[in-house]
Amino acid sequence: MKFIVDSNVGRLARWLRIAGFDTLFVKDIDDNRLVRLALDEDRVLLTRDRQIMKRRLVSGGRLKTVLIEPDDVREQLRQVLMTLNLAGEVKPFSLCIECNEPLEFKKKEEIEELVPPHVFQTQTQYMQCARCRRIYWRGTHWERMCGELERIVGTL
Repeated sequence: MKFIVDSNVGRLARWLRIAGFDTLFVKDIDDNRLVRLALDEDRVLLTRDRQIMKRRLVSGGRLKTVLIEPDDVREQLRQVLMTLNLAGEVKPFSLCIECNEPLEFKKKEEIEELVPPHVFQTQTQYMQCARCRRIYWRGTHWERMCGELERIVGTL
């Protein structure tokens, strides 16, 4: 399942990517273009905008849309996973949280010059985004986010 996130729930895009869901977020896009992009790319539109929900494309079922209710981003993620029955589809850290591209596993020696020395000495598993070249490893930040995902999924 692929998503497009309205600017009023932009932080949700990051968490959906952390959970492994292809999520498009375009800043400063008007509603007409947002809806067209969702249709063209067969994406579920996530929004807090009740005006979008009144469009014939939404009410008629042509455009799959979820009206996001909670203010807290973790509760928003919980709502999406529950509403669309996606708890079993979570694949943490398979996509770049910045540019939404699939991550590739890298050998430790391939990234030695690209990470801080302490990270290189203490970590063994690395992933890299082919587009933005960002490097990910299983440090404390990764552990916290995985724990948060487990708590969210565990309550569904």
